[in-house]
Amino acid sequence: MAEQTEHPSVPTARQLSAARDFVKRHGKPSRAVVENIGRAGARVVLVGADGALGDVVVADTDAGEALVAGVEDLEAATWDSETVNAAKIGPDHRRRMAGL
Repeated sequence: MAEQTEHPSVPTARQLSAARDFVKRHGKPSRAVVENIGRAGARVVLVGADGALGDVVVADTDAGEALVAGVEDLEAATWDSETVNAAKIGPDHRRRMAGL
């Protein structure tokens, strides 16, 4: 049996670009919460300095953490009260979440 070696998960250039663009559009510093979503990978939830929400789906939590580390002015966060209170969910976002 061939020996398997683990390759560290890294975000793609497109994923990094999306996170950098989010920070550019929504202010510095922005926050990022990495969440495991099972077989689908991990979701990096972005919270901008202006309260905007966004996300980037990556291969796994290691790739999510690497994405956060690789984007200037993007800070690792958890869903603590400071992060939750920073998120501003407006009517447009609520309609999108409702599928309207």
